[in-house]
Amino acid sequence: MLEKRYIAIYTTASLPWMTGTAVNPLFRAAYFAKNVDWEVTLVIPWLSLNDQELVYPNNITFSSPSDQEKYVRQWIEGRIDFIPRFMICFYPGKFSKEMRSILPIGDITEIIPDEEADIAILEEPEHLTWYHHGRKWKSKFRRVIGVVHTNYLEYVKREKNSLIACFLRYANCWVTYIYCDKNIRLSGATQDLPRSTVCNVHGVNPKFIEIGKVMSGLQPSGRSVFTKGAYYIGKMIWSKGYRELLKLLSKHQNKLSGLQVDLYGSGEDSAEISQAAEKLNLAVKIHPGRDHADPIFHDYKVFLNPSTTDVVCTTTAEALAMGKIVICANHPSNEFFKQFPNCRQFNNGDEFARLTLEALAGEPAPLTEELRRELSWEAATERFVLAAELDRSISRSSSISFPLPPTFMRIGNVKRKLEDVSASLHQTVSGIETARRAFGALPKSLSPDEQQCRELGMALPGPKKKS
Repeated sequence: MLEKRYIAIYTTASLPWMTGTAVNPLFRAAYFAKNVDWEVTLVIPWLSLNDQELVYPNNITFSSPSDQEKYVRQWIEGRIDFIPRFMICFYPGKFSKEMRSILPIGDITEIIPDEEADIAILEEPEHLTWYHHGRKWKSKFRRVIGVVHTNYLEYVKREKNSLIACFLRYANCWVTYIYCDKNIRLSGATQDLPRSTVCNVHGVNPKFIEIGKVMSGLQPSGRSVFTKGAYYIGKMIWSKGYRELLKLLSKHQNKLSGLQVDLYGSGEDSAEISQAAEKLNLAVKIHPGRDHADPIFHDYKVFLNPSTTDVVCTTTAEALAMGKIVICANHPSNEFFKQFPNCRQFNNGDEFARLTLEALAGEPAPLTEELRRELSWEAATERFVLAAELDRSISRSSSISFPLPPTFMRIGNVKRKLEDVSASLHQTVSGIETARRAFGALPKSLSPDEQQCRELGMALPGPKKKS
């Protein structure tokens, strides 16, 4: 690299909540930190006990941020073959039941000291900036990169609220324009945003690559090592592909006679999904959610995933890494996977049925080392550096190294002034409690409460501070 860099990775969730925005930024921090020229800090939300009980599974809670940090570090160190050297910091957050999301409280730019405010990576930039009130991200950091994880518009549309979807489209464009220098969309399934590029900058847990190598080594004689048929794994809510899968199985159950499908997951819609599956004249079995790396999955040959709500489906990448055949929709969210021979994409229900039967009758193609590396976090990190242009020297005051004609300089100055005015407008609106509430913010979220201040070792709010 051209110079020592400080990189702060802000994200909207943390372990033990096993969501993509908790897991993927954690891996990103670990692999970024392998570069000795980068000082990396992962910035994650801290929830007070009441919210922890709503969010974290299996009754896991933490009495202090240090306890949660220990848990996070043990988890990542158990999945990689090196000791990561990044720092972990916490910002105050609260859980919104309505949005099913953690929202930041107060000005979270303050977490990073000014002398280390070099590069900020915002995992879910729209989510982190909708209600931001405080120092402008571009004023604090020399470069701000957004990584777009979630297709929020698709989720809102599924709730049949077109007015909110229309408003959200413009709001997302607005906040990412004024606060981010560059936005990386994991796939074309996400909303188009200003200054954006499409690039999958995620890898898979190295455990899945190792499982694939082991399974490949077990079949030198040409005999199949996959003794089970088809399965799907995902949080058991309708929007995670279960509705599409059960519809396909129902419509084509005559063609798929004799097929057994195992569904693994836990979630709010488990009971409804189980009832719907029971009505099919197929052997569809429901099982509790498990870690996808569990040995119970190693023997399955075919992974069925018709979901189109994911931006880039992590479980699809994991299944390919393990050497399985994947049947998925021909959709922008699956564009990255087209390069893998074991990924079979369908355009309609008839193709789904045909490809599923062919996959069950055949064998997966051996995964080459080149394709195996494409799924790794090493390759994902390299793609990130190029997409975010981190291989170049960065300066907020002079980001262009060659002279421009006066006309272009004037246009650039006008754009910057308009951007500043727009950012100031957002700052004003986001500082008004009634306006914040009208747009969905949590009440009294302009600053952390006394409890969170004590838990995080922050200065107590002025009016409540005791002498």
